[in-house]
Amino acid sequence: MPISIRLTALVALFCLSLCQPVAADDWPQFRGPGGRATSSDSLPLNWDDARNLLWKVDLPGAGTSSPVILGDHLYITCYSGYGVPGAGSGSLEALKRQLVSVDPKTGSIRWTRDIDSVQPEDRYEGYIAEHGYASNTPVVDADRVYAFFGKSGVHAFDHSGKPLWQTPVGKESSSRKWGSAASLVLYNEYVIVNASEESQSVRALDRATGKEVWKATGSVLELAYGTPALVPVSAERTDLVLGAPGEVWGLNPKTGKLTWFAEHSLTGNISPSVIVDTERLYLFGGFRSAGSLSIKPGGKGDATKSSVGWTSRDSSYVATPVLTGNHLYWIDDRGLAYCLDAQTGKQVYRQRVTEITSGGRPVYASPVVVKDRILVVTRQNGTLVLPAKPTYQVLAQNRFASDESDFNATPAIAGDRLYLRSNRRLYCVGEAAK
Repeated sequence: MPISIRLTALVALFCLSLCQPVAADDWPQFRGPGGRATSSDSLPLNWDDARNLLWKVDLPGAGTSSPVILGDHLYITCYSGYGVPGAGSGSLEALKRQLVSVDPKTGSIRWTRDIDSVQPEDRYEGYIAEHGYASNTPVVDADRVYAFFGKSGVHAFDHSGKPLWQTPVGKESSSRKWGSAASLVLYNEYVIVNASEESQSVRALDRATGKEVWKATGSVLELAYGTPALVPVSAERTDLVLGAPGEVWGLNPKTGKLTWFAEHSLTGNISPSVIVDTERLYLFGGFRSAGSLSIKPGGKGDATKSSVGWTSRDSSYVATPVLTGNHLYWIDDRGLAYCLDAQTGKQVYRQRVTEITSGGRPVYASPVVVKDRILVVTRQNGTLVLPAKPTYQVLAQNRFASDESDFNATPAIAGDRLYLRSNRRLYCVGEAAK
Protein backbone atom coordinates (compact mmCIF):
# COMPACT_ATOMS: atom_id res chain seq x y z
CA MET A 1 0.00 0.00 0.00
CA PRO A 2 1.45 3.44 -0.88
CA ILE A 3 2.56 5.28 2.26
CA SER A 4 0.28 8.28 1.56
CA ILE A 5 -2.78 6.02 1.43
CA ARG A 6 -1.68 4.17 4.55
CA LEU A 7 -1.16 7.40 6.49
CA THR A 8 -4.53 8.74 5.37
CA ALA A 9 -6.20 5.57 6.61
CA LEU A 10 -4.38 5.79 9.94
CA VAL A 11 -5.39 9.41 10.42
CA ALA A 12 -9.03 8.51 9.74
CA LEU A 13 -8.80 5.61 12.20
CA PHE A 14 -7.13 7.92 14.73
CA CYS A 15 -10.02 10.37 14.63
CA LEU A 16 -12.70 7.67 14.74
CA SER A 17 -11.06 5.78 17.58
CA LEU A 18 -10.07 8.60 19.90
CA CYS A 19 -12.91 11.03 19.60
CA GLN A 20 -16.60 11.01 20.14
CA PRO A 21 -18.40 12.78 17.31
CA VAL A 22 -17.52 16.40 18.05
CA ALA A 23 -18.12 19.57 16.12
CA ALA A 24 -15.43 21.99 15.03
CA ASP A 25 -16.56 24.25 17.85
CA ASP A 26 -15.90 21.64 20.57
CA TRP A 27 -12.97 21.16 22.96
CA PRO A 28 -14.33 18.42 25.22
CA GLN A 29 -11.25 17.30 27.16
CA PHE A 30 -7.73 18.25 28.22
CA ARG A 31 -5.81 19.34 25.09
CA GLY A 32 -8.94 19.14 22.97
CA PRO A 33 -10.34 16.39 20.69
CA GLY A 34 -8.23 13.26 20.97
CA GLY A 35 -5.78 15.11 23.24
CA ARG A 36 -4.01 16.47 20.15
CA ALA A 37 -3.88 20.14 21.29
CA THR A 38 -4.53 21.25 17.72
CA SER A 39 -7.20 23.52 16.24
CA SER A 40 -7.94 24.68 12.70
CA ASP A 41 -9.83 27.73 13.97
CA SER A 42 -8.68 31.31 13.36
CA LEU A 43 -7.55 33.63 16.14
CA PRO A 44 -6.20 37.18 16.21
CA LEU A 45 -2.45 37.55 16.57
CA ASN A 46 -2.74 40.15 19.33
CA TRP A 47 -4.97 40.69 22.34
CA ASP A 48 -4.96 42.44 25.71
CA ASP A 49 -7.41 44.18 28.05
CA ALA A 50 -8.53 46.49 25.25
CA ARG A 51 -8.05 44.47 22.04
CA ASN A 52 -9.95 41.36 20.95
CA LEU A 53 -11.19 40.58 24.46
CA LEU A 54 -14.78 39.42 23.96
CA TRP A 55 -15.56 38.88 27.64
CA LYS A 56 -14.10 38.03 31.03
CA VAL A 57 -15.69 36.67 34.18
CA ASP A 58 -14.51 36.35 37.77
CA LEU A 59 -14.29 32.75 38.96
CA PRO A 60 -15.30 31.55 42.44
CA GLY A 61 -11.83 30.13 43.08
CA ALA A 62 -8.36 29.35 41.77
CA GLY A 63 -7.21 26.42 39.66
CA THR A 64 -4.92 25.09 36.95
CA SER A 65 -7.51 22.98 35.10
CA SER A 66 -8.52 23.89 31.56
CA PRO A 67 -11.99 24.84 30.35
CA VAL A 68 -13.86 22.28 28.24
CA ILE A 69 -16.52 23.12 25.63
CA LEU A 70 -19.24 21.07 23.98
CA GLY A 71 -21.80 23.03 21.97
CA ASP A 72 -23.16 25.83 24.16
CA HIS A 73 -21.75 24.27 27.35
CA LEU A 74 -18.45 25.40 28.91
CA TYR A 75 -17.20 23.96 32.19
CA ILE A 76 -14.29 24.75 34.45
CA THR A 77 -13.26 23.66 37.94
CA CYS A 78 -11.96 25.76 40.83
CA TYR A 79 -11.10 25.45 44.52
CA SER A 80 -11.65 27.81 47.45
CA GLY A 81 -11.43 28.03 51.23
CA TYR A 82 -7.78 27.05 51.57
CA GLY A 83 -4.53 27.53 49.69
CA VAL A 84 -5.86 30.17 47.30
CA PRO A 85 -3.00 32.49 46.26
CA GLY A 86 -3.58 36.02 47.53
CA ALA A 87 -6.58 35.05 49.68
CA GLY A 88 -4.86 34.20 52.96
CA SER A 89 -4.11 30.72 54.25
CA GLY A 90 -7.67 29.64 55.08
CA SER A 91 -8.44 26.32 56.71
CA LEU A 92 -7.77 22.88 55.26
CA GLU A 93 -11.13 21.74 56.60
CA ALA A 94 -12.81 24.56 54.67
CA LEU A 95 -11.39 23.43 51.30
CA LYS A 96 -14.07 23.14 48.64
CA ARG A 97 -14.05 22.49 44.91
CA GLN A 98 -16.36 24.11 42.39
CA LEU A 99 -17.67 22.97 39.04
CA VAL A 100 -18.75 26.06 37.10
CA SER A 101 -21.02 26.17 34.04
CA VAL A 102 -20.44 29.18 31.80
CA ASP A 103 -22.18 30.40 28.65
CA PRO A 104 -19.27 30.32 26.14
CA LYS A 105 -20.84 33.09 24.04
CA THR A 106 -21.43 35.67 26.76
CA GLY A 107 -19.34 34.58 29.75
CA SER A 108 -22.32 34.58 32.10
CA ILE A 109 -22.18 31.94 34.83
CA ARG A 110 -25.18 29.62 34.59
CA TRP A 111 -24.55 27.64 37.75
CA THR A 112 -21.89 26.65 40.26
CA ARG A 113 -21.79 23.45 42.29
CA ASP A 114 -19.72 23.22 45.47
CA ILE A 115 -18.10 19.89 46.33
CA ASP A 116 -16.92 19.31 49.89
CA SER A 117 -13.42 17.89 50.19
CA VAL A 118 -12.86 14.45 51.64
CA GLN A 119 -10.41 14.73 54.52
CA PRO A 120 -7.62 14.37 55.31
CA GLU A 121 -6.20 16.32 52.34
CA ASP A 122 -2.54 17.06 51.73
CA ARG A 123 -1.47 20.45 53.00
CA TYR A 124 -0.76 23.42 50.74
CA GLU A 125 3.01 23.12 50.70
CA GLY A 126 5.76 21.82 48.46
CA TYR A 127 4.68 21.11 44.91
CA ILE A 128 0.97 21.42 45.73
CA ALA A 129 1.61 25.13 46.16
CA GLU A 130 2.57 25.21 42.46
CA HIS A 131 -0.84 24.05 41.23
CA GLY A 132 -3.38 23.84 44.08
CA TYR A 133 -6.43 21.61 44.36
CA ALA A 134 -8.22 21.94 41.01
CA SER A 135 -5.67 20.70 38.50
CA ASN A 136 -7.62 17.94 36.75
CA THR A 137 -9.45 19.09 33.62
CA PRO A 138 -13.02 17.76 33.38
CA VAL A 139 -14.43 15.95 30.34
CA VAL A 140 -17.86 16.45 28.78
CA ASP A 141 -20.23 14.48 26.54
CA ALA A 142 -23.75 15.04 25.24
CA ASP A 143 -25.33 13.85 28.50
CA ARG A 144 -22.97 14.74 31.32
CA VAL A 145 -19.90 16.53 32.58
CA TYR A 146 -17.38 14.55 34.66
CA ALA A 147 -14.94 16.12 37.12
CA PHE A 148 -12.09 14.54 39.09
CA PHE A 149 -11.09 16.01 42.44
CA GLY A 150 -8.40 13.63 43.68
CA LYS A 151 -9.21 12.17 47.10
CA SER A 152 -12.74 13.56 46.75
CA GLY A 153 -13.34 11.26 43.80
CA VAL A 154 -14.93 11.51 40.37
CA HIS A 155 -18.26 13.38 40.08
CA ALA A 156 -20.83 13.42 37.29
CA PHE A 157 -23.47 16.11 36.70
CA ASP A 158 -26.02 16.62 33.98
CA HIS A 159 -25.95 19.85 32.00
CA SER A 160 -28.48 21.50 34.31
CA GLY A 161 -26.12 20.96 37.25
CA LYS A 162 -27.95 18.02 38.81
CA PRO A 163 -25.55 15.67 40.67
CA LEU A 164 -25.75 12.18 39.18
CA TRP A 165 -23.07 10.12 40.91
CA GLN A 166 -19.82 10.28 42.86
CA THR A 167 -17.20 7.51 42.95
CA PRO A 168 -14.12 7.44 45.22
CA VAL A 169 -10.89 6.24 43.59
CA GLY A 170 -8.58 6.24 46.62
CA LYS A 171 -7.47 8.50 49.47
CA GLU A 172 -3.74 7.85 49.59
CA SER A 173 -0.87 10.21 48.82
CA SER A 174 2.32 9.60 46.91
CA SER A 175 5.60 9.61 48.79
CA ARG A 176 6.06 13.26 47.83
CA LYS A 177 2.48 14.45 48.46
CA TRP A 178 2.40 16.50 45.28
CA GLY A 179 -1.35 16.31 44.77
CA SER A 180 -3.56 15.11 41.95
CA ALA A 181 -3.03 16.23 38.36
CA ALA A 182 -4.21 13.77 35.69
CA SER A 183 -7.33 14.57 33.66
CA LEU A 184 -10.20 12.30 32.68
CA VAL A 185 -10.71 10.72 29.24
CA LEU A 186 -13.71 8.93 27.73
CA TYR A 187 -13.67 5.61 25.92
CA ASN A 188 -16.88 3.96 24.70
CA GLU A 189 -19.14 3.94 27.78
CA TYR A 190 -16.28 4.44 30.23
CA VAL A 191 -14.77 7.35 32.11
CA ILE A 192 -11.09 6.54 32.56
CA VAL A 193 -9.18 8.06 35.48
CA ASN A 194 -5.48 7.92 36.32
CA ALA A 195 -5.66 7.67 40.11
CA SER A 196 -1.92 7.14 40.54
CA GLU A 197 -1.67 9.71 43.34
CA GLU A 198 -4.73 8.39 45.19
CA SER A 199 -4.31 4.61 44.87
CA GLN A 200 -1.54 3.76 42.37
CA SER A 201 -4.22 2.67 39.94
CA VAL A 202 -5.92 3.37 36.62
CA ARG A 203 -9.69 2.78 36.62
CA ALA A 204 -12.62 2.71 34.27
CA LEU A 205 -16.02 3.87 35.53
CA ASP A 206 -19.37 3.41 33.85
CA ARG A 207 -20.46 6.80 32.46
CA ALA A 208 -24.10 6.39 33.44
CA THR A 209 -23.70 5.03 36.97
CA GLY A 210 -20.12 5.67 38.10
CA LYS A 211 -19.73 1.96 38.90
CA GLU A 212 -16.17 0.70 38.64
CA VAL A 213 -15.74 -1.53 35.58
CA TRP A 214 -12.06 -2.40 35.95
CA LYS A 215 -8.97 -1.37 37.91
CA ALA A 216 -5.30 -1.81 37.00
CA THR A 217 -2.79 -1.35 39.81
CA GLY A 218 0.97 -1.25 40.22
CA SER A 219 3.54 0.49 42.41
CA VAL A 220 5.24 1.79 39.25
CA LEU A 221 2.29 4.17 38.84
CA GLU A 222 3.44 6.29 41.78
CA LEU A 223 4.47 9.70 40.40
CA ALA A 224 2.74 9.02 37.07
CA TYR A 225 0.78 12.25 36.65
CA GLY A 226 0.05 12.29 32.93
CA THR A 227 -3.37 12.02 31.36
CA PRO A 228 -3.78 8.59 29.66
CA ALA A 229 -3.80 8.55 25.86
CA LEU A 230 -6.03 6.42 23.61
CA VAL A 231 -4.00 5.02 20.72
CA PRO A 232 -5.66 3.34 17.71
CA VAL A 233 -3.65 0.34 16.53
CA SER A 234 -6.14 -1.19 14.11
CA ALA A 235 -9.86 -1.22 13.44
CA GLU A 236 -10.18 -3.87 16.15
CA ARG A 237 -7.66 -2.59 18.68
CA THR A 238 -7.18 0.57 20.72
CA ASP A 239 -4.54 0.83 23.45
CA LEU A 240 -4.71 2.99 26.56
CA VAL A 241 -1.17 4.28 27.04
CA LEU A 242 0.25 5.83 30.20
CA GLY A 243 3.82 6.83 30.99
CA ALA A 244 5.26 6.07 34.42
CA PRO A 245 8.73 6.38 35.94
CA GLY A 246 10.83 3.72 34.23
CA GLU A 247 8.01 2.21 32.16
CA VAL A 248 5.29 2.86 29.60
CA TRP A 249 2.10 0.80 29.82
CA GLY A 250 -0.26 -0.15 27.03
CA LEU A 251 -3.59 -1.38 28.48
CA ASN A 252 -6.70 -2.79 26.88
CA PRO A 253 -9.23 0.00 27.64
CA LYS A 254 -12.09 -2.52 27.63
CA THR A 255 -10.63 -4.69 30.38
CA GLY A 256 -7.67 -2.87 31.97
CA LYS A 257 -5.40 -5.82 31.16
CA LEU A 258 -1.78 -5.03 30.32
CA THR A 259 -1.18 -5.62 26.60
CA TRP A 260 2.41 -4.39 26.47
CA PHE A 261 5.03 -2.45 28.38
CA ALA A 262 8.37 -0.90 27.61
CA GLU A 263 11.13 0.08 30.00
CA HIS A 264 12.90 3.42 29.74
CA SER A 265 15.39 5.59 31.61
CA LEU A 266 13.12 8.52 32.54
CA THR A 267 13.22 8.59 36.33
CA GLY A 268 11.32 10.66 38.85
CA ASN A 269 7.83 11.90 38.10
CA ILE A 270 6.23 11.71 34.64
CA SER A 271 3.91 14.69 34.28
CA PRO A 272 3.53 15.20 30.50
CA SER A 273 0.96 13.06 28.74
CA VAL A 274 1.95 10.60 26.05
CA ILE A 275 1.84 12.33 22.65
CA VAL A 276 0.15 10.33 19.90
CA ASP A 277 1.08 10.30 16.21
CA THR A 278 -0.11 7.90 13.53
CA GLU A 279 3.11 5.86 13.64
CA ARG A 280 4.86 6.90 16.86
CA LEU A 281 4.24 7.81 20.47
CA TYR A 282 6.40 10.26 22.40
CA LEU A 283 7.13 10.33 26.12
CA PHE A 284 8.71 13.20 28.03
CA GLY A 285 9.49 13.74 31.69
CA GLY A 286 11.56 12.76 34.66
CA PHE A 287 13.26 14.80 37.34
CA ARG A 288 14.40 17.27 36.41
CA SER A 289 15.05 16.85 32.74
CA ALA A 290 15.58 13.14 32.34
CA GLY A 291 14.80 13.13 28.64
CA SER A 292 12.39 11.95 25.98
CA LEU A 293 11.88 9.00 23.64
CA SER A 294 9.79 7.68 20.80
CA ILE A 295 7.82 4.44 20.93
CA LYS A 296 6.30 2.36 18.17
CA PRO A 297 2.66 1.60 19.11
CA GLY A 298 0.99 -1.78 18.89
CA GLY A 299 3.44 -3.87 20.90
CA LYS A 300 2.83 -7.08 22.82
CA GLY A 301 4.32 -8.23 26.10
CA ASP A 302 7.77 -6.79 26.84
CA ALA A 303 8.12 -4.39 23.90
CA THR A 304 11.25 -2.59 25.12
CA LYS A 305 13.56 -3.81 22.37
CA SER A 306 10.99 -3.85 19.59
CA SER A 307 9.19 -0.58 20.32
CA VAL A 308 11.57 2.02 21.76
CA GLY A 309 13.07 4.18 19.00
CA TRP A 310 15.10 7.32 19.48
CA THR A 311 16.01 8.75 22.87
CA SER A 312 17.03 12.30 23.72
CA ARG A 313 18.23 14.19 26.76
CA ASP A 314 15.89 17.08 25.91
CA SER A 315 12.77 17.04 28.01
CA SER A 316 9.76 18.84 29.40
CA TYR A 317 9.20 18.51 33.13
CA VAL A 318 5.59 19.75 33.44
CA ALA A 319 4.06 20.80 30.11
CA THR A 320 3.08 18.26 27.46
CA PRO A 321 4.83 19.21 24.19
CA VAL A 322 2.75 19.64 21.05
CA LEU A 323 3.30 17.76 17.80
CA THR A 324 2.66 19.52 14.51
CA GLY A 325 4.06 18.56 11.14
CA ASN A 326 7.21 16.57 11.82
CA HIS A 327 8.30 18.49 14.90
CA LEU A 328 7.69 18.64 18.65
CA TYR A 329 7.55 22.04 20.38
CA TRP A 330 7.43 23.24 23.98
CA ILE A 331 8.77 25.77 26.47
CA ASP A 332 10.05 24.12 29.63
CA ASP A 333 9.72 25.14 33.27
CA ARG A 334 13.01 27.06 33.07
CA GLY A 335 11.93 29.28 30.18
CA LEU A 336 13.75 27.44 27.37
CA ALA A 337 12.00 26.93 24.02
CA TYR A 338 12.63 23.62 22.26
CA CYS A 339 12.00 22.09 18.87
CA LEU A 340 12.81 18.45 18.12
CA ASP A 341 12.63 16.52 14.88
CA ALA A 342 9.89 13.98 15.66
CA GLN A 343 11.34 11.31 13.37
CA THR A 344 14.89 11.37 14.73
CA GLY A 345 14.71 13.12 18.10
CA LYS A 346 17.43 15.53 17.04
CA GLN A 347 17.31 19.01 18.49
CA VAL A 348 16.40 21.70 15.96
CA TYR A 349 16.59 24.59 18.40
CA ARG A 350 16.99 25.32 22.10
CA GLN A 351 16.45 28.98 22.82
CA ARG A 352 16.24 31.12 25.95
CA VAL A 353 12.93 33.02 25.82
CA THR A 354 13.90 36.57 26.71
CA GLU A 355 10.26 37.63 26.90
CA ILE A 356 9.95 35.50 30.05
CA THR A 357 11.24 37.57 32.94
CA SER A 358 9.57 35.93 35.95
CA GLY A 359 11.46 33.52 38.17
CA GLY A 360 10.48 30.16 39.61
CA ARG A 361 8.82 27.83 37.12
CA PRO A 362 7.60 30.36 34.54
CA VAL A 363 5.62 27.92 32.35
CA TYR A 364 3.13 25.37 33.66
CA ALA A 365 0.58 25.17 30.82
CA SER A 366 0.97 22.95 27.76
CA PRO A 367 1.26 24.56 24.30
CA VAL A 368 -1.49 24.35 21.70
CA VAL A 369 -1.43 24.75 17.91
CA VAL A 370 -3.87 27.07 16.14
CA LYS A 371 -3.44 26.75 12.37
CA ASP A 372 0.15 27.84 11.74
CA ARG A 373 0.87 29.22 15.21
CA ILE A 374 1.81 27.81 18.60
CA LEU A 375 0.40 29.40 21.75
CA VAL A 376 2.28 29.04 25.03
CA VAL A 377 0.68 30.46 28.17
CA THR A 378 3.24 31.61 30.73
CA ARG A 379 2.42 32.07 34.37
CA GLN A 380 3.17 35.80 34.65
CA ASN A 381 4.38 37.01 31.26
CA GLY A 382 1.33 36.55 29.08
CA THR A 383 0.72 34.22 26.15
CA LEU A 384 3.56 33.84 23.65
CA VAL A 385 2.78 33.21 19.99
CA LEU A 386 5.39 31.28 18.00
CA PRO A 387 5.34 30.04 14.39
CA ALA A 388 4.48 26.36 13.95
CA LYS A 389 7.66 25.74 12.02
CA PRO A 390 11.19 24.79 13.04
CA THR A 391 12.44 28.37 13.22
CA TYR A 392 12.39 30.11 16.59
CA GLN A 393 10.60 33.45 16.69
CA VAL A 394 8.21 35.19 19.06
CA LEU A 395 5.47 36.67 16.90
CA ALA A 396 3.52 38.25 19.75
CA GLN A 397 3.36 38.49 23.51
CA ASN A 398 -0.20 39.06 24.74
CA ARG A 399 -1.13 39.77 28.33
CA PHE A 400 -3.90 41.09 30.52
CA ALA A 401 -2.19 43.77 32.58
CA SER A 402 -5.14 44.04 34.95
CA ASP A 403 -4.70 40.44 36.18
CA GLU A 404 -1.62 39.81 38.30
CA SER A 405 -2.56 36.25 39.28
CA ASP A 406 -0.89 33.21 37.75
CA PHE A 407 -2.04 31.74 34.43
CA ASN A 408 -1.36 28.03 34.83
CA ALA A 409 -3.98 26.38 32.63
CA THR A 410 -3.61 25.01 29.13
CA PRO A 411 -5.95 27.06 26.88
CA ALA A 412 -9.00 25.81 25.00
CA ILE A 413 -10.01 26.80 21.45
CA ALA A 414 -13.51 26.48 20.04
CA GLY A 415 -15.28 28.30 17.22
CA ASP A 416 -12.59 30.92 16.53
CA ARG A 417 -12.47 31.73 20.23
CA LEU A 418 -9.64 31.24 22.69
CA TYR A 419 -10.42 30.57 26.36
CA LEU A 420 -7.76 31.39 28.95
CA ARG A 421 -8.02 31.01 32.72
CA SER A 422 -6.05 32.54 35.53
CA ASN A 423 -6.36 32.07 39.27
CA ARG A 424 -8.90 34.90 39.20
CA ARG A 425 -10.79 34.91 35.91
CA LEU A 426 -11.83 33.17 32.72
CA TYR A 427 -11.20 35.11 29.48
CA CYS A 428 -12.55 34.74 25.97
CA VAL A 429 -10.45 36.09 23.08
CA GLY A 430 -11.60 36.42 19.47
CA GLU A 431 -11.63 38.76 16.51
CA ALA A 432 -13.49 41.83 17.72
CA ALA A 433 -16.42 43.06 15.63
CA LYS A 434 -15.44 45.86 13.30
